[in-house]
Amino acid sequence: MAPTMAEQPTRHGPLELHGLSVEGVNQCVHCGLCLAYCPTFSELGTEMDSPRGRIHMIKSLAAGRIALSDSVVEHLSLCLDCRACETVCPAGVPYGRLIEAAKAEIERQRPGRPLRRLLRRLSLRLLLEHPALLRLAAASLRVYQIVGLQGLVRRSGIARLLPGTLPAWEALLPPIPGASERAPLPPLIPAEGRKRARVALLTGCVQAVVFGAHNRATARILAKNGYEVAVPPEQGCCGALNAHGGDHERAVDMARRAIDVFERAGVDAVVVNTSGCGAHMKNYGLLLANDPAYAERAMRLARSVRDISEFLGREPLRGPLGPVPMTVTYHDPCHVVHGQKIRTEPRKLLAQIPGLKVVELQESDWCCGSAGIYNLTQPEMATRLLHRKVNHILATGAEAVVTANPGCILQIQAGLRAHGSEVPVLHIVEVLDRAYKSEGASTAPSETSPRSIAPAKPALDRAGDVAP
Repeated sequence: MAPTMAEQPTRHGPLELHGLSVEGVNQCVHCGLCLAYCPTFSELGTEMDSPRGRIHMIKSLAAGRIALSDSVVEHLSLCLDCRACETVCPAGVPYGRLIEAAKAEIERQRPGRPLRRLLRRLSLRLLLEHPALLRLAAASLRVYQIVGLQGLVRRSGIARLLPGTLPAWEALLPPIPGASERAPLPPLIPAEGRKRARVALLTGCVQAVVFGAHNRATARILAKNGYEVAVPPEQGCCGALNAHGGDHERAVDMARRAIDVFERAGVDAVVVNTSGCGAHMKNYGLLLANDPAYAERAMRLARSVRDISEFLGREPLRGPLGPVPMTVTYHDPCHVVHGQKIRTEPRKLLAQIPGLKVVELQESDWCCGSAGIYNLTQPEMATRLLHRKVNHILATGAEAVVTANPGCILQIQAGLRAHGSEVPVLHIVEVLDRAYKSEGASTAPSETSPRSIAPAKPALDRAGDVAP
């Protein structure tokens, strides 16, 4: 382990970076079980690009034995924060918290060039904190697409001339839906049949303007299963992207706001359909542990957060479910399977759909390279991991890929297109929603059915549905 690092005087006291505890580094027993499960180590084969090597660097940084040199920044920044190492670690090292503290310290000491700082300010602060600006940006990108400018930019190769990682941003830009699909959900969606409980739905930031169909499908499925769904209109970004990107202070502010909003909603659970958001919100108790005004409230809210698959998978779905006759494969998003330890529930839900055949995917819990904004900040490594994922998908012969996170959907869809494949990538709620709507299922709305959330066209049809 010998990257070029300047030696520093050793500091005494608790091990911290950016004021965040990294005492968890002392739990590492250096057994090396994590190495085979680390995507970057698998690709590069260097100790400093493994969890064990990064833990050593984090400990040395916190103790003041090394400086934050170019080499250290490079190795730490290459970490996906996929947390696969946590799943196999026998010592329970809280690696996700450690790498987030390290990235916060990088942002403090080494924020990068002016263009990078500007892009981060625009994406992680202005747009995520101000829904009106995000909606305006989405509307502008919609115009960019429908008038043909995007096609011209891509065909001409102009995109490749953009500075920094902007070409990666443009390549991943998804089709922006129309205004009706970007419109907010109604604040209250009544339960159908016997009411089980009252839940809140996190509609998210980017999710709300790009994947509004997923939110609508989630609300319909929850209502079908007897849940009254509250959608607080004042909710905003949960802060996950800020935390993963090293913007700790803003992540804390956003967590406080989310706690205020969902407490006022008076719900039994907060249901989330984006894996990074769910894993982050379940960590609110630790994020605000030192805040006397919010510590207890943060723990209470964190305990109420449920991924949609986790929430619905507790008991059989209410029927009837119609047939969805197609073969699919399932990709486990990192922050579902590793961040929230949810593996069997999505498969149990899919198994309840008549006519749906699920074929297992090799390395299904291996990161696709999306990892929050990793595919934008580290496009080269993200592309290597994406090709690996896509090759496994194509080997299954599946007609569609099912997953549970919008970042994975964008990344894998882009990879399939690059391989000349038209296989669609669907959120699990889209498939469940199709089962409720398909021929043989009851499609007539009940007296309490939320007619206002039904889109003009089924979400699966827009995604390239291969079922009849």
